[in-house]
Amino acid sequence: MAENINVPVLYAEGEGLAEAWENAVLVLYNDGCRVQTSYDKPGDQPSFEGTVTYVVRNPMAEPMIHMCFPGGPSDLEEYAMEVCEGIKDHWQRDASDPDDERWEYTYHARIFAYDAPGLAKPVNQFETVARKLAGVDNPKETFKRSNQVTLWKPWEDPGWSSPPCLQRMWFRILPGTDGKLYLNMNVHFRSRDAYDAAYMNSFAFIRLMKMMRDRVVELNPKLDLHFGRYVDHSDSFHIYGAKLDEFETRFLGGLELRSFTERTAKYEGGWKDMMDEERPRIIAKVAEYDATHPRR
Repeated sequence: MAENINVPVLYAEGEGLAEAWENAVLVLYNDGCRVQTSYDKPGDQPSFEGTVTYVVRNPMAEPMIHMCFPGGPSDLEEYAMEVCEGIKDHWQRDASDPDDERWEYTYHARIFAYDAPGLAKPVNQFETVARKLAGVDNPKETFKRSNQVTLWKPWEDPGWSSPPCLQRMWFRILPGTDGKLYLNMNVHFRSRDAYDAAYMNSFAFIRLMKMMRDRVVELNPKLDLHFGRYVDHSDSFHIYGAKLDEFETRFLGGLELRSFTERTAKYEGGWKDMMDEERPRIIAKVAEYDATHPRR
C-alpha cells in the first residue's frame, strides 16, 4: 500500500439521493486511503478516508430512500425533524455551566437562531437567505453569490469535544434556457461519517432545500422556481474501522444480494407515509426524555 501523503480527492454523482450516496460510499471504499483516527480503540482496523464530493443531479428524484443506511423510517424522520424543525434545540447545553453535559449545538439552532457575543438577538440565517433569494428588499439579490448560512463559531467551537461537522450551506439561483429559475444548494462538511451519518444528513438537507424553495416562492410568488442540483462536500469523508465488519455485511452485502431497485425505495408514495405516521411517536419520545431529564 502506498504511503498516505495526500488525502485522496474523490467524486461521485447520481440522479437521486439514493444513487449518489451509494456511489460516494463505494468510491470511498474502493479509492480512499487507510488511516488511524483519534477515536480508535485497541484492535480497530484503520478507517477509510477521502475528501469527497457527491452530486445529486435531481434532489427530488425517486428512489430517494436507500435501505442500506443503518436506520429505519422512524430514525430518518426523527433526524429530519431535528434538523428542519428544531425538536431538540432545547437539549443544548448552557455554555456558562461547566457541569452541563447536554449537546453543544444543534444544526437547526445554528441555522435558524445563530447567536454570537454582541448580538442583540439571534440571527435567523435561513430567513435572511430566503428574503435575499426572493428579492424582497432588492431584486438583484436573487442572483447574488453571497447567499449562505454559516455554522462555525470560532470563539468557542475549537474548544468543544464535538464541534459541528457541518460548516456552511450555499444557495444559488440560476435562470434556465426554458425561462424557469433553478435553486442550487451546496453543503460543506469538515468531517463526516460516510456510512452512519451521511445519508441521513443529506436527506434532511434536501428537505431543508425544499423548505428554502417553498419559502422563497411564498415571499415572491412571481418566481417560477424549481430545483437544481444538490452538492455535498466533505473534507474528511470516512468509514470507521470499528464499523467495517457491519458495513461490509449490511452495505456491501446488500449490494451483492439485491438489485438497485430492491435496495432502494420511493419516499413519495412509499416511506413518506410510514415516516409521517412516526411523527406523533417521535414528539412523545422527546417529551418523555424531557420529563425524565429535567433541566437544572
